[in-house]
Parts: sequence; C-alpha cells; structure tokens
Amino acid sequence: MAETFDLILTGGTIHTPGGAARADIGVRDGRIAAIGTGLGDAGERIDCTGLDVLPGVIDSQVHFREPGLEAKEDLESGSRAAVLGGVTAVFEMPNTKPNTDSAEAIADKLARARDRMWCDHAFYVGATAANATQLGELEMLPGTAGVKIFMGASTGDLLVAEDEPLARVLAHGRRRVAIHAEDESRMQARLGERVTGDPASHPVWRDDESALIATRRILALARAAARPIHILHVTTPAELALIAQHKDIATCEVTPQHLTLAAEDAYPRLGTWAQMNPPIRSAAHRDGLWHWLNQGVPDVLGSDHAPHTREEKAQAYPASPSGMPGVQTILPLMLDHVAAGRLTLERLIELTSAGPQRVFGLVGKGRIAAGYDADFTIVDLKARWTVEESWLAWRCGWSPFTGMQLTGRPLGTVIRGRQVMWEGELAPQATGRPVRFQATYRP
Repeated sequence: MAETFDLILTGGTIHTPGGAARADIGVRDGRIAAIGTGLGDAGERIDCTGLDVLPGVIDSQVHFREPGLEAKEDLESGSRAAVLGGVTAVFEMPNTKPNTDSAEAIADKLARARDRMWCDHAFYVGATAANATQLGELEMLPGTAGVKIFMGASTGDLLVAEDEPLARVLAHGRRRVAIHAEDESRMQARLGERVTGDPASHPVWRDDESALIATRRILALARAAARPIHILHVTTPAELALIAQHKDIATCEVTPQHLTLAAEDAYPRLGTWAQMNPPIRSAAHRDGLWHWLNQGVPDVLGSDHAPHTREEKAQAYPASPSGMPGVQTILPLMLDHVAAGRLTLERLIELTSAGPQRVFGLVGKGRIAAGYDADFTIVDLKARWTVEESWLAWRCGWSPFTGMQLTGRPLGTVIRGRQVMWEGELAPQATGRPVRFQATYRP
C-alpha cells in the first residue's frame, strides 16, 4: 500500500548531505518523511521541475528593530522580507528599545512574534556589565539564540568594551557567544579621522586595526575563559587569517555586502547608503575575504540586516546612521556569485544551512534528511532578473542593490512543510515558531 504524505515536492534537484540528486521529498507532520521517487499520495504537491531544492536558508544576524524602532522595521515586516528572499529562519539582535537584556524582554519578543513572524526565529540576549552574572541563566531560555557582545559600535548598556567586564560576561554561561569585534578605544581616539560630508572616511576612522585589535583581544579572553565565540561580520583578511589559527574556540561570519561591495565604487556611488559597521572596505579587502572563504574559514553567512529610514540615511555623514537592509537579498546576491563561479552551490549551502546548524546546535534544521524539519528554499539558478524597489518588503523600502542584475532567484519558501511563499505570493497567515537549540531543548 502506497504511503500518504501531507506534501510532496516533485521533479526538482534536491541537495542532501550526500550531494545533488533528482528525487522527490515526502513531508508528514512538518518533517521530512521520505526521499526518493514514486513516493505515493499527498494532500498537496509542489512541482519543482527545473528548480533546485536547498535546505532552508538560515540568517543568523538580523536587526528587526522591534520594540521601540518600528519606523525602521518590525518583526512582521522583517520576517515577511525574509521569506520572500527564501529565508526560513532568523536570529534577531538585542539592540532594540528597550534592549533585549532580561528574561522579561526575551518573553516580550517571543510574544510579539507569535502569529506575526513569517519565518522561524530566535532572539539574542544582549550582554551588559550589569547582567553579566545572570547570562548563564538567560542564555538557556527557550527561543534564545545565545548572548551577543558589542565591543564597539553601540551605546549605553550594550557596549562592553573593556577586558574586565568582557571576562565576566564570558565567565557566565557555556553557549557560543556572538561578538561585534571593533575596538572602542581605538575608534574613540580616531574620531578626528571622520570628514563631515564624506562617508568614504568611514573605513578610515573605523580602520583595519580597530577590527583586528578587538578580534585579537576577544580570542585571548575566550581562550582564558574556555568559552566558544562567534565573530560576526568579519571584514579584513587579517582577521580571518588570525581566526584560522583559533578554530578550536572561534567560528565566524561574513556578509554578502562585504563580499560584493568595494569602497572605491560604493562610497562615490551610494554615499551614506553604503555606510555600515564594520565598514565596507577596499576591493583588496573584499578579494581577501573571498580568498579565506575559499580556504573554508568562514562558517556562516549573515545579512546583518540593519535598516534605517530614507530620511535618516539622507543626513550628511557622520550624522547618518550605520546599517543597511539585507535579509531579502542575502540569497539572491550569493546565488549570483555562484553563477559567476566565485563559489559552489555546495559551499553556499554550508554557509546558509549546514553551517548555522553546526555552529549554533540547531535541532531539526540545516539539511534535507529524513526526520528533519521540512524547511526548503526553492531556487531557479538560471533566472536573470533585476532587483527593484517594488520587490522589497522590508519597511525602509530601499537597498544598496536596487538596479543590480542578478542570476539566480528564490521562487519558493517552505517552512515545516508549509508553503509560505511561492513566486512572490505569501501564505494567508504567518506561522513562524521559535527555533529549537540542542543546548536548551527539552522534548
């Protein structure tokens, strides 16, 4: 007797841990139940002929700005943009108003997300000097991605810049800690390098050394504390060369914008719209990131989606805020790099699904395999298209990549067996749920 499934994806090239193959996927109760051909009957079928079925893309660094900064973004609009870009899960950052630095703040975000977020989700808790001793308990809360440290580029309580409070944060807890590594003391000393009205001075002010010094410091502190760390949005080849010597204790992330943009073109063409922290650097820096990417050092790809309104970004530098949106374009940009031969599709899958699963210890996500969540990102690798503002769903409405011609496009997003997006159309209702982690999972 033929098996019956809730959903079967048919006719596509699926990408499993064993490689690419033409096969169907049977889904039951939100999980992958079978992989093969002639699987049987299903209540719903998705024809993926001519398309590639990837494990669901996980973006482990987004700023969705809620609560307190909803004019820039909120959990609904940010997650809507995510699924339209093929992203099935996100980890959201704590620099909201108020900060996400307590059990109450985590509970509030989870409550806000319920029935509003389109993709699965988890929330970071922000480290402060005041909550350092509580972080071992806070990082174990359900729906928590872990602890985030801002060594620079933040204000108020979320800035933990000196070695003594950093050591206290690392001493409390055991999960991997995410790090924004720029050295606050060096940046404060170099404020005079900023040139009013010239965003090209941004990477001069926040120079290579500010990143390298902070990365060197946090690696030493992490080793002394025997605490694993994850260094976010790495922008210099020197950092990746250093991290490569400390892979037993450190993982790291790169972003599509640092792999795509170069200062020589970006600042004259985009001005403050290219301003972010750490900065877009030179073409030599960008090429150096690609070198280390192909050496296998970066573990994950994150968008660092950090939107601001047009009015804010239109201010003259340095009054203009740092950050750019990216959760909807993270996959299209990287598919274009695949089409150009800069990396393989297999390496992209490692950076966007298998890598996050390994680094963060996700339960049931990150691969197409029986028993895993039925999370799929369905793409047309040959589609040629142009990024237009009308396609963007995030609230700020702009992107540094509008007008860019790309090859490769996400066509469908399936999360736990639910077709959430197909060819730009969304499901009737948002059904995202908290991501489960091995460190905190209780069956």
